[in-house]
Amino acid sequence: MSSLTDWRKLHGGNFDRQAVLVTGGAGFIGSHLAAALHELGADVTVLDDLSGGGDPAALPKAVHFVKGSILDQPLLQKCTEGRRLVFHQAALGSVPRSIEQPRLYHDVNAVGTLCVLESARLAGVRRVMFAASSSAYGDSPTLPKIETMPTSPRSPYAATKVAGEALLAAYAVSLNLDTVSLRYFNIFGPRQSADNAYAAVIAAFAKAMLSGKRPTIFGDGQQSRDFTYVDNVVHANLLAASHPQPLGGAIINIACGGRISVNQLAREMAQWLRRTDLTPIYAAERAGDVKHSLADLSLAQSTLGYAPIVDFVSGLDATMQWYRSALAAHTQSK
Repeated sequence: MSSLTDWRKLHGGNFDRQAVLVTGGAGFIGSHLAAALHELGADVTVLDDLSGGGDPAALPKAVHFVKGSILDQPLLQKCTEGRRLVFHQAALGSVPRSIEQPRLYHDVNAVGTLCVLESARLAGVRRVMFAASSSAYGDSPTLPKIETMPTSPRSPYAATKVAGEALLAAYAVSLNLDTVSLRYFNIFGPRQSADNAYAAVIAAFAKAMLSGKRPTIFGDGQQSRDFTYVDNVVHANLLAASHPQPLGGAIINIACGGRISVNQLAREMAQWLRRTDLTPIYAAERAGDVKHSLADLSLAQSTLGYAPIVDFVSGLDATMQWYRSALAAHTQSK
């Protein structure tokens, strides 16, 4: 599926012939980012071990795909050599799974980030962009979330993302490698996996409802999220990568700046499908889940010139169209 966004119109020739590495670039966010960079004329290498269900076939043919782990230091170093920019998207997602496998999450997300930074430093990379997470804020009742708030991770996943931010800041200050941590808020869009028990809520709802099943909500559904269409975080990464001044390990929220409850989400998806009979089933609240999330975007605006480019409604429409097409194609292939 093509992007909703004209990347050339937004970013011009900023990435023409620039050599870049996207870790986790066959995954959901990484593949959208790699495709945008390719469209902008960059020389793109993707490193991904496909453990998150990524699909190299979703990448443009000219993108150089390498199957492997960020924990494989010699391979990572080889992929990083000659690269000017590194977009570090590789990570294990899912709060519930991190509670089941905390050591694995630490190894991949925290130690893996250290490996990426060290490879980038040795290769003379100009800047590393890191996929940080709004889970760093924990369950503080204060809204909106502002970057100066203390971190309060409530899961091993969140803790590994906070560790990554700290490492990026340390490398920027002490090791002469410019870095920036972009705190993503509930990203959704085409190609987000719906095929496992830890699927993000929009992907999980789409899979159930397009199959005529009622969606399951964990908790009372009053929990709210700053749902952010994937093109917005791609845009933020591109703005950060092309920023003319050092970013010095800055931590910056990336979101839409709006709040939607999970109950409201279920209603909107049912209305999109014209299936208002698909009312939610409620299950027990999950450990580690945060009740409310909403981003303050002042720093993103003032530092990067960032503002959302795709609103929630337009993003949800494009996402639902993609899931409907994917389900139809899967059904026909059986």
